[in-house]
Amino acid sequence: MSERISDAEHAVMEVLWKESPLAAAEVAERITPSRGWSIRTVKTMLSRLLAKGALVHEEDGRRYLYRPAIAREDFVARESRRLLDRMFGGKLTPLVAHLAEQDELTPADIAEIEALLKALKS
Repeated sequence: MSERISDAEHAVMEVLWKESPLAAAEVAERITPSRGWSIRTVKTMLSRLLAKGALVHEEDGRRYLYRPAIAREDFVARESRRLLDRMFGGKLTPLVAHLAEQDELTPADIAEIEALLKALKS
């Protein structure tokens, strides 16, 4: 999968990562109601995701069942790498420094980072 997934498409992927395979109508039922999407909109998103290789489908009578072609963990890893590369020159330290400077790190976050670093050093 080489093309990026839009925020709207990501909402569809989250539904399918939680539960699959699902038909288009089932995906539409599970999409956050605040989006106000029609079944037609959901089908458009599913078609785009199929074209991008993010989903696969199988026939089930007169309907298609959709499932992710990429694991959520792989998607998160790829998107995280893109963010680091684009915004921080591929380096993690400037990202953490930025979050710390913006008061985005809680004491619990700092403790988790310290524990992670300690584990990585071992």
